[in-house]
Amino acid sequence: EDEQIVAEIMRRRFFPAAITHKPWEGFHFAGHEIRIIEAIDCYGAVVWPSALVLCYFLETNSKQYNLVDKNVIEIGAGTGLVSIVASLLGALVTATDLPELLGNLQHNVIRNTKTKCKHQPHVKELSWGVDLEKNFPRSSCHFDYIMAADVVYHHPFLDELLLTFDHLCKNDTVILWAMRFRLEKENQFVGRFQTLFNLEVLSDFPSLNITLYKAMRKSRM
Repeated sequence: EDEQIVAEIMRRRFFPAAITHKPWEGFHFAGHEIRIIEAIDCYGAVVWPSALVLCYFLETNSKQYNLVDKNVIEIGAGTGLVSIVASLLGALVTATDLPELLGNLQHNVIRNTKTKCKHQPHVKELSWGVDLEKNFPRSSCHFDYIMAADVVYHHPFLDELLLTFDHLCKNDTVILWAMRFRLEKENQFVGRFQTLFNLEVLSDFPSLNITLYKAMRKSRM
């Protein structure tokens, strides 16, 4: 079953039939053809399999996780694929990443959502753990969903990532997080995450070493 679903997920990706002046990859989600510009010199500008897993889940579970008119933020949006799919499914999306990635992210988001979505998505800078209250004040920012795909890997900002999840999450916010398991240090992040959030496995794909989680904040006494 794992291999069958993974094969279906990977069939959603396609490549241009001819060489183009800008390298791109194509995807079929939410009834649309999505074209993504990547950059091979930056981890954040590449579509990783975790993003495809999350997009497939959003599409195939759109009744249970109805995104229409929901306020969604994606952290570590990268190329923007997850944000684009959430937008095509009716959400009001804020796609965030580091400042050096925003140009490519903005290009992909506009190209694939303009005139196609109920709500035009926003692109905004978010450096994990930095100026969170200034840029995303708790009093006025409420997100129904936080989405994240492959944000846990070998980088020195795991503390800041956890702080960012904590800051953006209200008691009724649902986190949908696809994670590829790599090294033990990164894997230990799951245990730290569970000190603040209740964690539920939605899907597990051993052949990809990817798990899709649903999480919600633990009640605070």
